[in-house]
Amino acid sequence: MTHAPVETAPLDLREHLARLEARGLLTRIDEPVNKDTQLHPLVRWQFTGGLPESARRAFMFTNVHGADGRKFDSPVVVGALAASPAIYACGMGVEVSDIGDVWNRGIASPIAPTLIDNPPCREVVITGEDLRKPGGGLASLPIPVSTPGFDSAPYLTATLCVTKDPETGVRNMGTYRAGLKATDRLCVRMATRLTGAGGYVHWLKYKELGQPMPIAIVVGAAPVIQYTGPQKLAIDLDEMAVAGGLAGASLRVCKALTVDLEIPADAELVVEGFIDTELVEPEGPFGESHGYIALEEFNMSMRVTAITHRKNPVICSIVSQVTPSESSVMKKVAYEPLYLTHLKKTLNVKGLVGVVMHEPLSNLRPIIFLQFARNSIQTEVWRGLQGASTLQAQCGKIVIAVTDDVDPRNADAVFWSMAYRSNPVDDLLVVPYRSRSHGPKTDGGSANSTLLIDATAKNPMPPLALPAREYMEEARVLWEKIGLPRLSPQAPWHGAHLGDWGDSWQSFAEAATRGEWERTGEITYQRRRSDVAPETPVRRVEKN
Repeated sequence: MTHAPVETAPLDLREHLARLEARGLLTRIDEPVNKDTQLHPLVRWQFTGGLPESARRAFMFTNVHGADGRKFDSPVVVGALAASPAIYACGMGVEVSDIGDVWNRGIASPIAPTLIDNPPCREVVITGEDLRKPGGGLASLPIPVSTPGFDSAPYLTATLCVTKDPETGVRNMGTYRAGLKATDRLCVRMATRLTGAGGYVHWLKYKELGQPMPIAIVVGAAPVIQYTGPQKLAIDLDEMAVAGGLAGASLRVCKALTVDLEIPADAELVVEGFIDTELVEPEGPFGESHGYIALEEFNMSMRVTAITHRKNPVICSIVSQVTPSESSVMKKVAYEPLYLTHLKKTLNVKGLVGVVMHEPLSNLRPIIFLQFARNSIQTEVWRGLQGASTLQAQCGKIVIAVTDDVDPRNADAVFWSMAYRSNPVDDLLVVPYRSRSHGPKTDGGSANSTLLIDATAKNPMPPLALPAREYMEEARVLWEKIGLPRLSPQAPWHGAHLGDWGDSWQSFAEAATRGEWERTGEITYQRRRSDVAPETPVRRVEKN
């Protein structure tokens, strides 16, 4: 039974931040913080420092500067979308236990948005030469480096990338990373794999037409809007309408200034422009949500035509990379109840009582635990296993069923159950021809399988996607100076080289920590080419 919301969902980011602060879920940091070397490592400590989930907070940085000494007026907020389930629930205006019900309502009963004029997201407009002057455009914004020591540049991470199907006009909003290349240029990565990004489908259509693709990158919209991006909704389902269904009210949109798109009107920041459909540009390295550094790939080059924002915008960023993270919480609290609903109501699996997606390090998608009532019929257990492994191509590479006396959130208990309650010859099924999983591109293969495997590395891997040790140690000194809760570090708590890393990527990473990412953008701009598809690993084409 669905409970009544505790309150209505906040309709913009500022209202959400005020609610978090009133509930003690937001920590203000007034100490000077370097966005390129300190900001993300400081927040990362609450995920790797042994703190309980309930102790995690959103962080508001009010005194931000860059590695080059430049000071920024705009604050940066990290963890405000999903540092914990409580923060996520606050963004939806419900209790944590109601999140699944609200998602089911939003998808089943979307509410179309309302078009307005004179939106808050256009209180300040930057166009023309102001985009290209030194220190202007994107360089004027306090966009942090997510994985200092490995990332090639600052990245927009808490994004909603708005595109439109040129044939049907259907809008799509996806959460894709966007790396800074110049004051008026970004490089955007949209997933090209099976069941990948709706934006990539649109890009292919614009490429066929021989036209650049209009895009608007939205940062700092209302949480119910931001939450739609990672949900992998159907490509023809309007995320703004689903967000309206989540909020129980029509949400406001407006026309973008320089591209033919409608965008959330109350967002903090919007970056408008066109993505080249002829030339793709080297992008990365960048710490990805699968827990490794994503190495350099050719991805989508975006020329910025306008930056609009509210006065004194709040720049929102998310902690991703090695899980647990803000990115994984954002998926976990919605994916688990959606999977449970699908298995119990759509497939009518009998005896299923719980779905848990394994979060630490493995990042939810590859490993799923199903919890069944004791004495469940074995055929129902197998229907549940097969249903969980096939609902989404990216989820359920390994699915394990346990009885309800085993806590699936305790991996040791699951191992115990496997050791004493399964006979591999009877209780293990290997299914071939699974689509490529979410992970680093190390073997070049396109197919996978559903099975229990030896998960040790068989070949050199990209670095572990955590800030390098020196930056984590520096951030810990700052953490303790500020007087934040005592840390109990648990390995791994810093990035490490695992054998697959080149000198040029190291130089990019070092440049990013010095605030010299524009030089990297100049280098990659000269390496653009027309004969490769997006997400082609650079080293397959360029011989170092």
